[in-house]
Amino acid sequence: MSQAGVREEAAIDAIEATLAYVEEFLPEDEALLNARRRGEEIGAAPVGPAAGAALRFLAALIGARTVVEVGSGCGVSGIWLLRGMARDAVLTSVDVEPEHQRLAKLAYAEAGLGTSRTRMIAGRALEVLPRLTDGAYDMVFCDALKTEYPEYLTAALRLLRPGGVVAFDNALWHHRVADPSKHDPETTAIREVGSMIRDDERLVPLLLPVGDGLLCAVKRS
Repeated sequence: MSQAGVREEAAIDAIEATLAYVEEFLPEDEALLNARRRGEEIGAAPVGPAAGAALRFLAALIGARTVVEVGSGCGVSGIWLLRGMARDAVLTSVDVEPEHQRLAKLAYAEAGLGTSRTRMIAGRALEVLPRLTDGAYDMVFCDALKTEYPEYLTAALRLLRPGGVVAFDNALWHHRVADPSKHDPETTAIREVGSMIRDDERLVPLLLPVGDGLLCAVKRS
């Protein structure tokens, strides 16, 4: 291998080591690890540890008391969010899959989070979200159908109070979003929601390269 090839390989190794360090910076406890394992076993990939930590940070930063979660991740994201929210705050979790919600409830119980802390709503997000109250939520986190991300953003802007936060997981979509040759429906929808957030003067956007990407925005007062 040439010296240039060796240097390139070393640089790639260093990047991978750094990314691994970021993901492992805040180790997950048994409740989170169990929830993650169960989610992965049924094919419901939950939010990664670094993205989960970012969600907890955001919820704590804004003093979130009411949060809507679209896609339960079998409880992983909910645990992270609830650990950042106020002690008497309530997480509204929307999921179309009953088994995902069952596993989420199990995860919350294992994490010592009482049933009064969560409101589980079964159904398609685009049918449930219109029934929720305008301006009543501090934060909306989306991790469900990628093709529906633009519609979730429209709903989130209605649901959020001024100063509230919206966040989308999988904002890099397995490195596909940054690749202009990729035009599958999921990648296209994620690019669209990124453009919508970036270009909306009502929002202050941020794209974090943690996990598979976490796209966030604050709704201006």
